[in-house]
Amino acid sequence: MKIEEVPQDQGMITDGRREVCYAVDDQGRYVLAGSAGWEPKNIANRQAWDRIDQTVAATLDRIRAGKASPLAYYMALNQMDVGLLAKYAGIGRLKVWLHLKPGPFGRLSPAVLKRYADVFDISADTLKSVPEDRGDGSRDR
Repeated sequence: MKIEEVPQDQGMITDGRREVCYAVDDQGRYVLAGSAGWEPKNIANRQAWDRIDQTVAATLDRIRAGKASPLAYYMALNQMDVGLLAKYAGIGRLKVWLHLKPGPFGRLSPAVLKRYADVFDISADTLKSVPEDRGDGSRDR
């Protein structure tokens, strides 16, 4: 693609920022060129974020119904699965799975809560709570 053909479709990139991509200059060399976005990529990103928002909202519903612990919310919010959270927290997968349930989560020691909180870069007190309403479009997109 030539430099003048680099797409400039406004999408998720805002505030005048540009993503860098390769393009061909007048002399046939690959050079870096700024792009505001590309509509197919913007659509795919919007669909992906919508899916993530749906997952987080469903997780909040499960927590409010008493079927999941707040740990599940932060795991969904950070797009993690049990295996990844287990690895980051240094806790076995089975234990992480167990801590996703409200009862076992409520009995966690402060040290274990801190290990999880450190993964999400939040305090242990924050980890024990979930927002009242996450609201749609809360992400900067």
